[in-house]
Amino acid sequence: MKFVLATWGSRGDIEPNLAVGRELVDRGHEVWMAVPPDLLGFVEAAGPKAVAFGPNSRSILDAHRDFWTCFFRHPWKVRELVRSRVEIAGPLLQGWQDMSSTLMSLADGADLIFTGINFEDAAANVAEHYDIPLATLHYFPLRPNAVVLPFLPAWLGRAVVKAFWWVSWRGTKKVEDQQRRELGLGKSSGSAPRRITERGSLEMQAYDEACFPGLADEWAGDAGKRPLNRPFVGTLTLELPTESDEEVARWIAAGTPPIFFGFGSIPVESPADTIAMIATACSRLGERALIGAAGTDFGNGPQFEHVKVVGTVNYATTFPACRAVVHHGGSSTTPIVMRAGVPQLILYWDLVHAIYGAAVKRLKVGTARRFSTATEDSLVADLRTILAPDHVARAGELATRITEPAKSAAAAADCLESFARRHRMP
Repeated sequence: MKFVLATWGSRGDIEPNLAVGRELVDRGHEVWMAVPPDLLGFVEAAGPKAVAFGPNSRSILDAHRDFWTCFFRHPWKVRELVRSRVEIAGPLLQGWQDMSSTLMSLADGADLIFTGINFEDAAANVAEHYDIPLATLHYFPLRPNAVVLPFLPAWLGRAVVKAFWWVSWRGTKKVEDQQRRELGLGKSSGSAPRRITERGSLEMQAYDEACFPGLADEWAGDAGKRPLNRPFVGTLTLELPTESDEEVARWIAAGTPPIFFGFGSIPVESPADTIAMIATACSRLGERALIGAAGTDFGNGPQFEHVKVVGTVNYATTFPACRAVVHHGGSSTTPIVMRAGVPQLILYWDLVHAIYGAAVKRLKVGTARRFSTATEDSLVADLRTILAPDHVARAGELATRITEPAKSAAAAADCLESFARRHRMP
């Protein structure tokens, strides 16, 4: 069968789809991926054939950080919020039609289109044009539910999520309707998430039920006229080795287990201040620190004997060797920490990260706060909290309920194959 995978975003957005793409390639299927230009090499090294579409993923990361920092710190600064939001959405909106054309070319003759959060509305229109099945991958609870906003009454939490997606649809309706005209489709009526669900699409949940207790039961009881097609397959990651792995393993083995710090693809605003804060806090606690630079350049930061800075590492092999993990709350990183069985502190940037921060607090395997509010004293206090025996024990227990990567990829591929076969023309 021919599978077309199209999604846009940072490496963390692309990797879950790519993990499934690699599994499908291994099963002998024809797999094409459409991804940002700066991630072509990353995708092709894993096996699928790839084409570039949209702007480079790094083009909006600073604006993304600025928007959510302002949103949480100064929500009344409407002009600044609008400016940052335009910087985020602008490149995608401007390239919408070109990205649609790329997907149209790839999807001709395809058995299924598999997409992600950042492109599911446009991909759904292409799937509708060709009358082929659509599968979309969600690495956090994207559809209306009462779980992601636990501080609100259940009915209000669902309404807020639904309203968020309605507002998002209104913001993209003009360019989406242009795409639909070019595809010979009528104007959109209602948000893309609602239309995707009503069409009976496969809405794959790339995390474990254990991450959000009660969610599976809520969706199972809210089927209505059409059963909800939202299987939980577990977190999808590649666990790729890196050039730093052996060096990091030697450093870890040479002393006490360290605390890992990493903040994903979005660069921190003040690398030197951040590394100094980490070093001082760990010194006060008698701990070593391992910092994964990822999207941040720590090259000009101060150096400390008990702190090691590396570029990228294999989380799957590194995290189990650490006492705890401090990170931004990424939808892949958080479950990888859960799988490692160590407690975690989430210093979040945006709403998705905050959702995972609330989840680890609710599960009592860690704690969370906004990155912009973190100080040396708060870091010391938070680390003392998560290093307490009760948090360590609960983290170890939760690890037994997190699906292994190979099983997650196999389950996801099974779902796609089955869904595509059910919809193939005789």
